Amino acid sequence: MSEIVVVYELDQPAAGHAAPAGAPGTPGAARVPRRVHAAPAAPGRSGAAGPRTLCGKDTFAMEKARRMSAEEPANPWYPPEYASQVCPDCAAVVET
Repeated sequence: MSEIVVVYELDQPAAGHAAPAGAPGTPGAARVPRRVHAAPAAPGRSGAAGPRTLCGKDTFAMEKARRMSAEEPANPWYPPEYASQVCPDCAAVVET
C-alpha cells in the first residue's frame, strides 16, 4: 500500500479536558479525537492527507496526527493511545 497519513476527526473543544501527549489541540481548550482515520497521502505531497479517508470521509476539517516511526514496523499505523478510537472501516482497508 502507498503511504498513509493518520488524521483525527475531532470533537468540539472541551475546556479543561486534558488530552494525551501529542494530541491535537490549542492551549486552554483541548480538541479530543473522536475517531482516528487513515487517508492516502496527497499526490506529490508526502505527509499531507489526500481529500478523503480510506472510509470515504472528507479530511478537510480533520487534523493530521503526529508522524509515526516507520522504523518500527511492529507498531500499529495509529497512535497507540487512541486504539479505542480507530475507525473500523479504515483499519479494515489498511489491514488488507
